[in-house]
Amino acid sequence: MKSFIISALVVFSFASVHGAPAPKPLKVFILAGQSNMQGHARVETIDYIGDDPATAPILKAMRDPDGKLHVCDKVWISSIGWDKDETAEMTGKLTAGFGASKTEIGPEFTFGIYMEKLLGEPVLLIKTAWGGKTLNTDFRSPSAGPYKLNAWQLENYPKQQGHGIPGDFEKWKVDKVKETGHYYQLMMEHVKKVLADVKRVYPDYNAKQGYELAGFVWLQGWNDMCDSHTYRNGHQPGGYDLYAELLADFIRDVRKDLAAPKMPFVIGVMGVGGIEEKPNYFREGMAAPAALPEFKGNVIAIQTAPFWDKKLGDIDEQSRKISQMNGTLKSKSKGGPNEDGKMTQEQQDAYMKEYRTRMIPPADEAIWKRGASNAGYHYLGCAKTFALMGKAFAEGVLKAGK
Repeated sequence: MKSFIISALVVFSFASVHGAPAPKPLKVFILAGQSNMQGHARVETIDYIGDDPATAPILKAMRDPDGKLHVCDKVWISSIGWDKDETAEMTGKLTAGFGASKTEIGPEFTFGIYMEKLLGEPVLLIKTAWGGKTLNTDFRSPSAGPYKLNAWQLENYPKQQGHGIPGDFEKWKVDKVKETGHYYQLMMEHVKKVLADVKRVYPDYNAKQGYELAGFVWLQGWNDMCDSHTYRNGHQPGGYDLYAELLADFIRDVRKDLAAPKMPFVIGVMGVGGIEEKPNYFREGMAAPAALPEFKGNVIAIQTAPFWDKKLGDIDEQSRKISQMNGTLKSKSKGGPNEDGKMTQEQQDAYMKEYRTRMIPPADEAIWKRGASNAGYHYLGCAKTFALMGKAFAEGVLKAGK
């Protein structure tokens, strides 16, 4: 990277003497993580953004005056991990459809839109994201070393008791070695592949200008948060200190492997469920590396909980209650409407229809259809949430770069 920047400075000196403006190094941003970085907000939920006056300007930036979704003139993207083939690549000018599928968006859409606005110069995004991946295994970086079994795992895994404990412990250990760091390597291989031939992705690239690794955004966490075997004390203060250590190693290794020792780094802190009154120890662990003295100023943590859509979240909670009631009817639970087991299927269906209408009125059903398209662990597939995240990540990474 240094050689490219040096070449750009040489061009600047020559151009300055002859009165011509010097080309700036192309700014490159890397977006990485698991399914929420992939993005599971269906395109049809985008118009929901305009229902809130506070976010209506974002929708205006995402749609052109003719109503079509914006295509960035100055932002190009290479994205892998968006399809079933983990190395399948999609490239082109940034627009909607670079999410987990061609009909979905993630934070990349507004990240690029606002980078275009804030910088006013060409930008290249490299996105590598795969669903269901952990930092403790899949994205584990080299300096973190091999996956280490804790005392509980060493005691219980050989017993083969089920409940998540491997049936064949010896095979599990072999498989774990193969899995450890696999997606870190895939990520690095793809980033280096794109950087080795930028023009393949960004046709207008001028090699004389070089490029600058201007930022890295990390949005991950769900699978680590749910891994009660690796993080045995996750329900206690400091229960995710290991995640913080692994993420700090990850940041160091990414910078080392890309020869970018001060590359700005944004941690998108898991915010599914929204703002909570009680301490969230996983969120604390995720954000912790940003407070390390070595990362002061160039690593920042951005909480995504404020971007959770509370109205949709409330409707989702009502849906869970409806599912529970349906189970209560079928199981003839004590204290339930069908405790004596005398309700016919027709009566159960009628009861559930009335119960659903009572729990989720038609107006709320319409809001849900307009704004949500996936499960809670994917931020309800709400484009408004992903749009807010992308904008915040763009502003954050530029702040970390100052």
